[in-house]
Amino acid sequence: MFLARALKTIALSPVWIIQLGTGAKSFLDNPLIGSSRLNRMGLHRMRVKIADGLARWRRSRLARNVPVSWREEFERNGFVVIENAIAHDEFPSLRDALLGAAWEAREMRQGDAITRRIAIDSAMLKAIPTLARFLGRKDIKALFHYVATYRTTPLHYVQTIVSNCPGYESDPQETLHADSFHASMKSWLFLRPVALDRGPFTYVRGSHRFTSERIQWEHRRSLADPKAIDRLSARGSPRIGEADLEQMNLRPAEALPVPENTLIVADTVGFHARGPAQQWGERVEIWSYARRNPFLPWLGGDLLSLPGIAERRVGWLWAFRDRFEKHIGQPWKECGSRPPVDF
Repeated sequence: MFLARALKTIALSPVWIIQLGTGAKSFLDNPLIGSSRLNRMGLHRMRVKIADGLARWRRSRLARNVPVSWREEFERNGFVVIENAIAHDEFPSLRDALLGAAWEAREMRQGDAITRRIAIDSAMLKAIPTLARFLGRKDIKALFHYVATYRTTPLHYVQTIVSNCPGYESDPQETLHADSFHASMKSWLFLRPVALDRGPFTYVRGSHRFTSERIQWEHRRSLADPKAIDRLSARGSPRIGEADLEQMNLRPAEALPVPENTLIVADTVGFHARGPAQQWGERVEIWSYARRNPFLPWLGGDLLSLPGIAERRVGWLWAFRDRFEKHIGQPWKECGSRPPVDF
């Protein structure tokens, strides 16, 4: 047994070392990232500071194509809210086309929430030209790039979240958290209104900035035994409470109820959550996501963002995880051809 562990350590050591220069974040899966000894010497703090410095440099290069008001709102808050993101005369037809048709879907359960996702692929973009025009708008693409800190095409989905399903533990997405130790972009174009009691987007304003207090907090959390904290925090997506906000000199989180046709684009290195739903209900949106290696000193070069490839990535990702489910897991289960809303 000892020999097997030693051989495994020798075999994986080069991989663990290489991962230090990537977005790898799990304190459990990589013993170097999770080493309290190395982190006392400043390993995690160094990764955070280098990633933040490069992100700010890349954003400075991408800023000129973003409307000034959006840029200022983002720098102030860590997110941008755009009401009436799609023209009044186009939004109803877009919403009805998405919600009124059936598409190949996947579902996942987390706690008392069920999430259904439908890939926005080339077939959907061809069937709904308004959607293709929106995702191809220069100002929207520039904002996505600015927040993500890269010229990369996000993964796009139609996403439905059903909250407060009876008989299950609470949804972990309702706890304030950061997605990682470095910048990443998520966006939500809400196809229906989201009330305060229906799981609204929630964010700690300004928490995307790596102040000295945030960096010290990151250092302290890196010293914790990953086997003694909650699983999601140990895997690099830290969950926080009021005491943590006070340590970082941050204000309380703010929930944002929104009307339909509202776009929110956020840096999810900031602390965010899905607000608690007070009753059973569903939220439906166009959800987009972009994250790259935080240590790359250039803006583009993402071959998977090329036209003809970008639209196929979600299907490839699902197929890959299906194929290797026994080894890497596959939380997204096929559920056939479904409309976004039929619960």
